[in-house]
Amino acid sequence: MTERLNYNAASPTGMKALGAVYGYVAQSGLPGRLIDLVYLRASQLNGCAYCIDMHSRDLIKQGMSVEHLVLVPAWREAGTIFSDKERAALAWAEEVTLVASTGVSGAAYEAASEHFSEKELADLTIAVGLMNAYNRMAISFRATPLAAAA
Repeated sequence: MTERLNYNAASPTGMKALGAVYGYVAQSGLPGRLIDLVYLRASQLNGCAYCIDMHSRDLIKQGMSVEHLVLVPAWREAGTIFSDKERAALAWAEEVTLVASTGVSGAAYEAASEHFSEKELADLTIAVGLMNAYNRMAISFRATPLAAAA
């Protein structure tokens, strides 16, 4: 797959703005592992190879085992390998990423609200929205995953 456009070079101010949101999420108080799990799951749902590669590497650098990592797509069936809070975040990430299909139901909101404060839930939703934006950039312009570039 050939990169169509280097969006960082084409729109440095726009990408810097997305980077500022990324920086906000990183310092929001949400655990880094939880943020990267959400980034990974949204990217899996969107089929973004570039971001799947990046966030899988980030989780491995944080100490997540490969055995654990490969269960992210099947987190509902993975038993207690993911904490209740991680499971709530993964469910919320799916609801928000698939908003056109899910409408983000009241039941989904109530379930997420059991594990996250209002600020945490707002920040988690910012993280999911941000990753969806990054996925759309990478997919649209065919960003090359590090694994494919190596």
